[in-house]
Amino acid sequence: MNLQLTRTRTALAVSGLLLAVGAPTAYATLDDATASAQSRGESYVETQLFFGTARPDGGPAVTDRQFMAFVDKEVTPDFPDGLTVQSGRGQWRDASGVIEKERSYELILLYPVGRAAANDRKIEEIRRAYGKQFGQEAVARVDDRARVDF
Repeated sequence: MNLQLTRTRTALAVSGLLLAVGAPTAYATLDDATASAQSRGESYVETQLFFGTARPDGGPAVTDRQFMAFVDKEVTPDFPDGLTVQSGRGQWRDASGVIEKERSYELILLYPVGRAAANDRKIEEIRRAYGKQFGQEAVARVDDRARVDF
């Protein structure tokens, strides 16, 4: 029985040593892969705009056709290189404190960091135009840095 206990302890000790020796190699490989992925592509800005469709005055919601016509007229001319539109469901608290639940659209724009200042003005014009055309209180905006490779 003592022999069996000694063999078990030896096996556990050897397994522990192998894990201890192999772990740094595994983590180093993971770090290399992460660094490689982070160095890929160019430095870009990702801007997400969130457009609600319910009208505060109780009028009919903005339709898909109306929204895409807005994108064609107000967004595409300033961002002809590409964009993404996604449909969603969202909610937010309006100016009077009511939680509005509505269909929504997310517009995603990617552009080089060097064009951020010029595009900021264009994006703010898009937000104002949507608010004015469809009677919206706000269009949410999120900006983030990204590495982009096409």
